[in-house]
Amino acid sequence: MEKIQSALAKARAARHGKTVDPDSALSGPGRKLREGSTVDRTDDASPAVPPDVAAAWLALSPLTLKPKTIAQNRIVALQDGRDRTSIDMMRTRVLQQMRDNDWRRLAITSPTAGCGKSTIATSLAFSLQRLPDKRTLLLELDLRRPSLKKMLGIDSPLNFSRVLEGSEAFSENALAYGANLAVAASERPSHDSTELLSGHNIPEVLEDIERTYAPDVMIFDMPPMLANDDVMAFARHVDCVLLVAGAEATTIKEIDICEQDLASQTNVMGVILNKCRYLGPEHSYSYYE
Repeated sequence: MEKIQSALAKARAARHGKTVDPDSALSGPGRKLREGSTVDRTDDASPAVPPDVAAAWLALSPLTLKPKTIAQNRIVALQDGRDRTSIDMMRTRVLQQMRDNDWRRLAITSPTAGCGKSTIATSLAFSLQRLPDKRTLLLELDLRRPSLKKMLGIDSPLNFSRVLEGSEAFSENALAYGANLAVAASERPSHDSTELLSGHNIPEVLEDIERTYAPDVMIFDMPPMLANDDVMAFARHVDCVLLVAGAEATTIKEIDICEQDLASQTNVMGVILNKCRYLGPEHSYSYYE
């Protein structure tokens, strides 16, 4: 892992002309703010929830989880142990960067399939749910190969792509876990996903969701970057991106290509090294099997 981190650090330093800390699991600061955003660190306290926002959350159907399904799909944020601690540490780093830069929309992707980006996105969402003053939305945008319904054992008919089309309401395609986490998923693949994600109505759809549910964090589970152009079609609508690399699978060249492409559209928050099977406890922060 040290060799991978060192190589990533050198690649970024060469590209941006600055030093990057190779020991940081979330390496690389954001490069720019989303257009029109501002930084405000004067008050970190969450305001009282407006009545209309509280009513919108209460109107969502509840999400019921089966412990066996959660364990099988490695949603570690809902289990005790070292892996949960690792996710919570990542949560803290993510929240710090998002607060300092006034970011709200976080995309999670990977260079190729099989890196575990949906598992990371889901565990991060449930880790955030344990912070009662943070409202979180987990939105499935891996429209060609949706997986969240299966991962979470959801039986309800959901199709978030219809929300993106503007043909159905968010409340009809999302479920609430507790009072502060909503999950929007899809049950069938979309064959025109790129056209949908680059549609002219996407900004209006996202802004409507934000007005209604006032989320502190919106997590977008994106498809693998190098599989198609869906991520690049949508990247301009998010504030920052986490890139999930698979140990012994993802190459330095793949990470570097993805970082360069993403940096042209949004802020690259960092790279998560996933599926590290043989690390000692001193590297537990990057251990997600």
